[in-house]
Amino acid sequence: MDAQTERDAGQVRVTIIGVGTAGATLAKALPQPEFAPARLALVNTDASVPGGPQPQLLLQTPPPHGLGTGGDPELGNQLAEERYDDLKAICANAEVVFLLAGLGGGAGSGITPVLARAAKASGALVLAFVTLPFVCEGNRRQVQAQQALADLNRECDAVVCLANQRVLPLLDERATVLEIFQTGGRLLIEAVQGAWRLLQRPGLVRLHFRDLRAVLRESHGESCFATVEASGPERAQQIIAKILTHPLLAEGQVFAEAGSVLVSMLGGPDLTMREVDELMRQLSERCVGVRLLMGAAIDAAWQDRLSVTVFVARTAKTDRQPAGTPGKVLDAPTQLTAELLQDTTNSRPESRLVPPPPVLTPEQRSAIITRHVGKSARVRRRADGPRMRQTTLPLDIVNKGRFDKSEPTIHKGEDLDLPTYVRRGIALN
Repeated sequence: MDAQTERDAGQVRVTIIGVGTAGATLAKALPQPEFAPARLALVNTDASVPGGPQPQLLLQTPPPHGLGTGGDPELGNQLAEERYDDLKAICANAEVVFLLAGLGGGAGSGITPVLARAAKASGALVLAFVTLPFVCEGNRRQVQAQQALADLNRECDAVVCLANQRVLPLLDERATVLEIFQTGGRLLIEAVQGAWRLLQRPGLVRLHFRDLRAVLRESHGESCFATVEASGPERAQQIIAKILTHPLLAEGQVFAEAGSVLVSMLGGPDLTMREVDELMRQLSERCVGVRLLMGAAIDAAWQDRLSVTVFVARTAKTDRQPAGTPGKVLDAPTQLTAELLQDTTNSRPESRLVPPPPVLTPEQRSAIITRHVGKSARVRRRADGPRMRQTTLPLDIVNKGRFDKSEPTIHKGEDLDLPTYVRRGIALN
């Protein structure tokens, strides 16, 4: 069986790598034997974290002698770069690499982007499943997490990101810290399960590996997964309700930004066409103008149960106008104000060149004043004083600049292009 036939039969070679303490915890929590065909590995800098049966690559240089990175992503990045070939070897022969990590610390934030680059270099499709720290964990971890997330979006084919802060509304105020972290981990593991099932399970309506790969290549790192389950006669309605309130899907808001949506269903032999049609109709109404792909698989073990995985590949950020950015369309009052303020009386084209002022002798300046002013340029006589004499001011130019060769602007018999003191014959000392 050649490689393409093997992929079409659902045998996609997947390597799952947990990075750092949080990533190792997630990787070891993946349910078995569902993930038995996958190759699991751990990458860490803390020797005190047990690796278990999975192979573990421990990145350590003196110092810190396997004592971790101290929350410093730069140190984690340095250790990963020094062992780049070893990271690439972990990803060898994999068609898809799942990276599990918690961002904000030193190992997850520093190592994961380098590992993603190594996986891409080995020819694999790279999906990262990461968490962001709680607000209470401080500004430093928040900043480090956002920087690592930006690095991952550049290196990965898709990044599934769960902000831990979104988990808080799902539990009551009496929930313990352990319960909060366990709930966030469970949500991320459900996303990993959804991606795994989409790749591995054959179906009546097939979603091929190349379909997922093509969509991920187009998503430019802006994508998210979610998996929901329900049972009983109202399971289709329950599935829709869970999808539209799922924290990984931003309570359904991501559909408005979607470029493509993949829906993979897993049900028992009792799955009806009415349920499939109702579910897809509800999603289609929220994905107007979006490429929608659907797949369905039947498993006898899922009798009276239904699992749906939704994958949303969002359009690139450069194609979307950020929220709060003013658009180009003006409302009626603004448009009217703009038109009123616009000078529509001057039909003369704007000159792109400003000629230098001519060099004039005192005689030429006097001739210009006499020609334009005439009698109106006579020096006014003060009522109670002696006659004042007009003196020559040290002016370098008495012309109209760029409008020197244009028609004069005449208003009530006066040339408005001349200075006021010249038009009115005001004597200046």
